Amino acid sequence: MPEKTNKVLTTPESGTKVAPVFEYSEEQQAQLKALREYAETLLLPETDPYHPWELRWLNKPDTMTRYMRAAKWNLVDGQKRIKATLEWRREFKPDLIPPEEVKIESETGKIIINGFDKDGRPIIYMRPGRENTETGPRQLRHLVWCLERAKDLMPPGQESLVIVVDYKSTTLRTNPSISVARKVLHILQQHYVETLGRALVVNLPMLLNFFYKGISPFLDPVTRDKMRFNPNLLDLIPAAQLDADFGGVHAYEFEPESYWEQIVTACGIAPDGTRVAVESKSDATSLSEETSASTEGTLNEKPISEITTKLSETTTAAPAVNEKAQVEVNVVAADETNAKAIPT
Repeated sequence: MPEKTNKVLTTPESGTKVAPVFEYSEEQQAQLKALREYAETLLLPETDPYHPWELRWLNKPDTMTRYMRAAKWNLVDGQKRIKATLEWRREFKPDLIPPEEVKIESETGKIIINGFDKDGRPIIYMRPGRENTETGPRQLRHLVWCLERAKDLMPPGQESLVIVVDYKSTTLRTNPSISVARKVLHILQQHYVETLGRALVVNLPMLLNFFYKGISPFLDPVTRDKMRFNPNLLDLIPAAQLDADFGGVHAYEFEPESYWEQIVTACGIAPDGTRVAVESKSDATSLSEETSASTEGTLNEKPISEITTKLSETTTAAPAVNEKAQVEVNVVAADETNAKAIPT
């Protein structure tokens, strides 16, 4: 029997090769550039407090590519999609959810982030049987907070994640309603496009088959193709990264305070939902030089919301064509005393 542990796995297995790796033609790169130029016309004014966060999201290397792939390289559709997401993000502010706002939702471990699949995708485990709160907006905000944290933990080059839904001990009372599932699907399919790499459903009782029949009409074909029922998870996830409950050797024992602290620290989340700034000479795309900490490798206790400078614009509008070879991920154990630098 593997030894039980409270350690959350926040980096992929050493030697993991990120996949899939996308290549873009000159024509596609031109479309990516056009989408970026359009998105810039929609940006909030610099005087708006949310402007730096909107710019930060646009600057992420996967934003334009995901939206154009989702639009099947139809620029008009891509513009429509990214405009809708910008409007949603301004209202929902998914990158600024304070941890304490949603912490109560994590107390039973009904949604946890732990480990990576063989392609370097972070894994989100969902256990509806551990539901501990009444249906309400906070449940959706907790789910979105978890999606954002999984994106924080993605290794360079990875743009998607894995969701494992475990229906063990789930009852009709604890299973989410079809109306809630529709809201979740809408957010995932419309505002986290091309982010779901795999959806793996395990231990689904016959009693709940109706649930998937009920939400099936709201699944777009792309999402439906990514769903697998009762697969052998070891075919997709390294044993050392897979929870022992599902046949792996990572005998993770959930403890709410330890789990929460590890995720918040690994992602560098400040109490107000912004990011803890860490000085790094190589971190050119996180903050402008004025926002760096005064001592190398130490935490700057000011959250970004209190820093007046803007995010530096170092991400190119259209990414270069990726090489055909998969990206090799050399996983280096992070110093657990320091928070991760702000993701690009």
